[in-house]
Amino acid sequence: LERGEKGIGDGTVSYGMDDADDIYMRSWTGTIIGPHNSVHEGRIYQLKLFCDKDYPEKPPSVRFHSRINMSCVNHETGAVDSRKFGVLANWQREYTMETILTQLKKEMATPQNRKLVQPPEGTFF
Repeated sequence: LERGEKGIGDGTVSYGMDDADDIYMRSWTGTIIGPHNSVHEGRIYQLKLFCDKDYPEKPPSVRFHSRINMSCVNHETGAVDSRKFGVLANWQREYTMETILTQLKKEMATPQNRKLVQPPEGTFF
């Protein structure tokens, strides 16, 4: 948790508890700063991650709060489609919030996502 709150690597990915009083540590927030050389560059994306009682055996649900156009994200709800995002589709209990967020950032830079027209910055689902 401390590692995520301070920012990971170059500081473009961070995460923390959504509610400090959540003793079950189920509700999380994440932030991704869009990768260089993409339409996402410099944009700040906010996400919500929720771990149900089956976590870590099953992946958390992941939803963008910030509007984004990506091949693995539902355009109406912001939910990350686990069938279209490898980390969730091939979930392993060793994966962490950091794994999810860093892989989403990498997904933003893939050929199918890096040039997609994006909604106006600062809009939300």
